[in-house]
Amino acid sequence: MGVSKIFSYGGKTVWMLITGFVIAAILSVMLLTRTAELRYQRDVNRMVYNDNLGVLNEVKSKLGMSGDSLKALLNESPAEAANLPYIVVSMADHRLWYKQGKEILFEARVATGSGKELVGGASGQWRFETPRGRLTVKAKDEDPAWVPPDWHYVEQAHKKGLGIIHLDAGEAIPTGDGGVVTTKNGEVVRRYGNGSTVSLGGGVEGKEIVVNGNIVVPPYGTTARRYMGVLGTRRLELGDGYGIHGTDHPETIGQSVSHGCVRMRNEDIERLYPMVSIGTPVYIY
Repeated sequence: MGVSKIFSYGGKTVWMLITGFVIAAILSVMLLTRTAELRYQRDVNRMVYNDNLGVLNEVKSKLGMSGDSLKALLNESPAEAANLPYIVVSMADHRLWYKQGKEILFEARVATGSGKELVGGASGQWRFETPRGRLTVKAKDEDPAWVPPDWHYVEQAHKKGLGIIHLDAGEAIPTGDGGVVTTKNGEVVRRYGNGSTVSLGGGVEGKEIVVNGNIVVPPYGTTARRYMGVLGTRRLELGDGYGIHGTDHPETIGQSVSHGCVRMRNEDIERLYPMVSIGTPVYIY
């Protein structure tokens, strides 16, 4: 039976089958396209949540836009060829070198990002990775203060089985005994029912303010959101919240335990600090 006869005798059925096949094909293409879009959005969202360059570099690597070798990174900059000083950090070796040309001027063990993920519900999602690639020393600080991002309070709440509550400037959180926790003159204070107030002081890791079973996230700019000593005695700022700095936990050096920064023993960063100028390239691989 010829094709014309097939369409003649069972034309309606054949056309329905062909139409169904075409629709199925179109839906399959749409599904694949949507899946690709969702994967792309997932990667971009991860980059935004983490607020770091590590995920962006990961996405670029998947697209063939960047390499992940020290040789490739060095070829992107004239630092070595021009005999300019530069810093190299190996996350696999947990080691930092300060070099000029081929000469090693300084080296030390370091700690780098843990790679762990933290989910804080409505507060956000973070992945603690040290960014790979070429960065630059943008600023230098002595006795730097750490201003913890929201993830710090989420992490502490998870450890202690507590909730999270945000305190905005000028707002008040009832303490349940007639008093409130609020802000005054750049400090977080406790105000009692008789009107007297007591400053709750600067931030201390592990001793965050707790009200009614919730860790309080202080407003930016208050003393409660400034932690001294956590970053050690010196810091080389790399931008986007990352840096090479000292630590109050020297036992962690040589491990993948940080939230993304490169940690050094205080005595090591104090030796490196005066050698490094603002603008020095930093290669992390």
